[in-house]
Amino acid sequence: MMSYLIKRLCWAVPVMWLILTLTFFLLRLAPGGPFDVERSLSPEIEAAMAVQYRLDLPLHQQYIHYLSDVLQGDLGPSFQYQDFTVNQLLAAGLPVSLTLGFWALLVALVLGVTLGIVAAVHHKKWPDGCSMVLATLGISVPNYVIGPLLILWLAVYWQWLPAGGWQGGDWRHMVMPVVTLALPFIAYVARLMRTSMLEVWQQPYIQVAFAKGLLTRQVLWRHALKPALLPVVSYLGPAAAALMTGSVVVEQLYGLPGLGRYFVQGALNRDYTLVMAVVLWVGLLTVLFNLLVDWVYAWLNPTIQYGHDHD
Repeated sequence: MMSYLIKRLCWAVPVMWLILTLTFFLLRLAPGGPFDVERSLSPEIEAAMAVQYRLDLPLHQQYIHYLSDVLQGDLGPSFQYQDFTVNQLLAAGLPVSLTLGFWALLVALVLGVTLGIVAAVHHKKWPDGCSMVLATLGISVPNYVIGPLLILWLAVYWQWLPAGGWQGGDWRHMVMPVVTLALPFIAYVARLMRTSMLEVWQQPYIQVAFAKGLLTRQVLWRHALKPALLPVVSYLGPAAAALMTGSVVVEQLYGLPGLGRYFVQGALNRDYTLVMAVVLWVGLLTVLFNLLVDWVYAWLNPTIQYGHDHD
């Protein structure tokens, strides 16, 4: 297993290089530039700013300089937030997105797995129907609808929670963003868990366990849960990366200074270095979470032997 993980980490290096290279050249090929909105600037000032940000160099030289800076841990200056470097912006936004994403992932996993188990154990009964109705609503109703409704009822009408802001991660400010972000993932996890559990529930070894006189909860925890979790674990790799790197809609709705918000503003303003830094972090987190998923997958299913050849 360890050799497999090391190989995956080695493969991650060219993958990250390819992502960085494609993003760099695609951003440069897109129409417009980082200073196009500054209509009041004279040509002399624009030329001086181009020199300051190395935009006067040929494209291949810009790429070499940028790659060299990244290898040294320097993600460059922000083109729009001129008093800040990209490293400083990430240091401010990444903890917000990671905190929000962690709690949303935890809520989605706990509630989604619970709903899926309840639906499978009570197949074709009212708990199954109620769970799947909730899951369908979670998938079909977008978060830009859920968010304003939560603000309207919980913050405006009932005044239970603040309508927005971060306040250093105070739990009262996190409840609505976490719920809004987690709802679609709860629905997906619940549906995956239900389908997987129904399949496992029909396996011969489960019937043998019941024939031995074990209670339903004993069969569930001892024999059915681990194999039923395998599809959910596979889904959690990209889901966790998506949650941890911020949600544009959720962060805009609740005024959160997270990574998703910076990404949109950077893309709209052609802030090359900021956009590339966010893409780099998304790629890194995706690679790391997929490695974690492989490890958990092997723990849940010991028959899987990564890195071994089979005849």
